[in-house]
Amino acid sequence: MAMIEKVLIANRGEIALRILRACREMGIQTVAVHSTADVDAMHVRLADESVCIGPAAAKDSYLSIPAILSAATISNADAIHPGYGFLSENADFAEMVEEHGFTFIGPSPDHIRLMGDKIAAKAAVIEAGIPVVPGSTGAVRDADHALEIGKEFGFPVIVKATAGGGGRGMKIAETRDDIADAFHFARAEALAAFGNGAVYIEKFLTKPRHIEVQVLADNHGNVVHLGERDCSLQRRHQKLVEEAPSPALNASQRAEIGEIVSKAISKIGYRNVGTIEFLFEEGQFYFIEMNTRLQVEHPVTEAICGIDLVREMLRVASGAPLGFSQADIKFSGHAIECRINAEHPETFLPSPGKVGDYHAPGGLGVRVDSGLYSGYTVPPHYDSMIAKLIVHGTNRNECLMRLRRSLGEFVIDGLHTSIPLHQKLMEATDFINGDYDIHWLGRFVEKSNDSDDE
Repeated sequence: MAMIEKVLIANRGEIALRILRACREMGIQTVAVHSTADVDAMHVRLADESVCIGPAAAKDSYLSIPAILSAATISNADAIHPGYGFLSENADFAEMVEEHGFTFIGPSPDHIRLMGDKIAAKAAVIEAGIPVVPGSTGAVRDADHALEIGKEFGFPVIVKATAGGGGRGMKIAETRDDIADAFHFARAEALAAFGNGAVYIEKFLTKPRHIEVQVLADNHGNVVHLGERDCSLQRRHQKLVEEAPSPALNASQRAEIGEIVSKAISKIGYRNVGTIEFLFEEGQFYFIEMNTRLQVEHPVTEAICGIDLVREMLRVASGAPLGFSQADIKFSGHAIECRINAEHPETFLPSPGKVGDYHAPGGLGVRVDSGLYSGYTVPPHYDSMIAKLIVHGTNRNECLMRLRRSLGEFVIDGLHTSIPLHQKLMEATDFINGDYDIHWLGRFVEKSNDSDDE
């Protein structure tokens, strides 16, 4: 086994910095790629080498496969880590990385391609023994076909893009009168967003939790799960807060879904990290998708199990077997992550700009993943997430108390951030009680903004 010696990080922001830190602790050299807008980014400053790969627009830089492969070639990198977003779930990119002689730090191109097609993914997990949301077995042909399926499973239903993600290409049909409009809307949005207008239909669950299970597999047949995360606090299908373990599951449910997922991952021959996402309602799990990459919220899993997921990704990509079995993994305490976005906490309008005073919270059990520093200018060209605050405690109550304290210490002057919204959330009775579902945050924000207007 030859350990990777130099990694090109095909990403930006906090995740690029996260990967860089893991590499440095392992003695691995790093190459940062960056657009012209990110020349002063922290990961660029800290990397052993950096290569400018294009102008500010992501399509001309972070999404440019030729630019990234060229940067890997001229820097003599051994491997490429895609992080999340951008090209991380692009099977063609993973394939081209390997064809050019580099190691892709992630799953195989075949598995990325399989799980990127929602219909094919659903068929694969059914065969592997994972429960799914009732719905169409393939793409919906037209509005009449959509109506037939809606009648079969009962309204409400949700029309979803087969190549979808991030909430795009999705539309709920509350009744049979809504189905034609929902079908046409979802298909048009899917075509515009993904270049693929194929859609499918699932039963719409009214009060589900979003529960996801982290898995890790090597090239030697070893598979473990690292417990679940609850990502139910979402606005317009975008996660805002994640926690582990979920307050909604009991020990037997936790063990059951972990075992089901591990067996399925083994059966399909998956390698490296992955996350199986479920809707959970009335004691039942329903598969929605698999993310074939590192997740934004991976730190809450790291906090409760003590395993560095990026380090394991690098080891697995080098050909090493997992250094632990399922029995070795011990879960400890509770962790919550708040995504801090550069946006107005009430209108959610993006708020890029120059950072004035900056102070990150600290203390026992507090972690901040961020590339921010005083004087840094947050560019307007990319996702608005600028930091992640991850807090760990011996139990959920201690975690909440520590999180409230940490949010109060967090200073990011010069731009609007979502910190005030997180502070409101941490005081909300439903959240304190763990009594929320994927629709709760939308209602909370609406109610909170209405009360602020009075």
